[in-house]
Amino acid sequence: MNIGDKVRLIHSKEEGIVTRILPNNVIEIEIEDGFRLPVLKRELAVVSAVEAQAFRTVKPQATPDKATDSRPTGIRAEKGIFMAFVPLNDREIVLHLINNTDWDLPYSLTTPTERHQRGIAGGYLKAKSAIKVHELLIKDFEDWGTFVFHCLYFTVGFSPERAPLTKRIKFRANTFFNNKRKAPILEKDAYLFQLDADEKLDQPLNAQELKEKMMEKNEPEPAVSLPIERPSSVVDLHIEKLTRDFLALNNNEMIAIQLKTFEQQLEKAIASGMDEITFIHGVGNGVLRTELHRRMSKHKNVKFYEDAQKEKFGYGATKVKIK
Repeated sequence: MNIGDKVRLIHSKEEGIVTRILPNNVIEIEIEDGFRLPVLKRELAVVSAVEAQAFRTVKPQATPDKATDSRPTGIRAEKGIFMAFVPLNDREIVLHLINNTDWDLPYSLTTPTERHQRGIAGGYLKAKSAIKVHELLIKDFEDWGTFVFHCLYFTVGFSPERAPLTKRIKFRANTFFNNKRKAPILEKDAYLFQLDADEKLDQPLNAQELKEKMMEKNEPEPAVSLPIERPSSVVDLHIEKLTRDFLALNNNEMIAIQLKTFEQQLEKAIASGMDEITFIHGVGNGVLRTELHRRMSKHKNVKFYEDAQKEKFGYGATKVKIK
């Protein structure tokens, strides 16, 4: 059971399309109303397999010319494009492209080189079909390079517009050879990789939300430009100047408040166009002064810094020259 398979609930008449494989043997399906339901795998049956057994029909070969059109009405398999590497023997491996969606896909598969790209295959991959496109040697695995897959989405008649799909994929041995499972359409064991798993599908418009948006004012509200507060040219970082609760603080808490004030006032000075600003930090044991100088030296808008007015502050203040 794979992404894009048409399935039927065993205990009801509802049909749907597999949209996700979830943990614990749970399958997410999309039913005709567009609702997605998590269902236990044992409660589902792949429609084509059930019908083939009931009517004893001969299973068609998985080629573009002989692929059956099992597109459901009302439900469309939007995802389910795969690269399937089927081992031919212990030396060779065959690459198939699988389209398990309800879209027809004009496609190309290439590998880029240093200056050009090498075309591997191109053509028209019908809905619910597979095609053999390449043969590879397992011993050359590290030289396979990057595969680039492009496709358009097409169906006769009216359909929602979809952006083209482009997928670049380069395989690693540790993930490639651990990804073997049953390939859809081919019904063979293969190293299987979904190409459209990450594609974002457009969500349907919510009529109520659209109506509410149309009722809103079309004219945007003018942006309010707040004036930038110009700080004092001299900022005292002594803790008693910054908080009334300094007696209840430990050293780390004091330093944190002082550094936060320094950062805020320096940024305001820069934003308001000041040429310089002075910070009074005191002499003390030099911890605050050292940390301030370290931050000043790394700031992209600080031209230089120096001791400020030694005759007035001694070595307890630093003047910052702003670029």
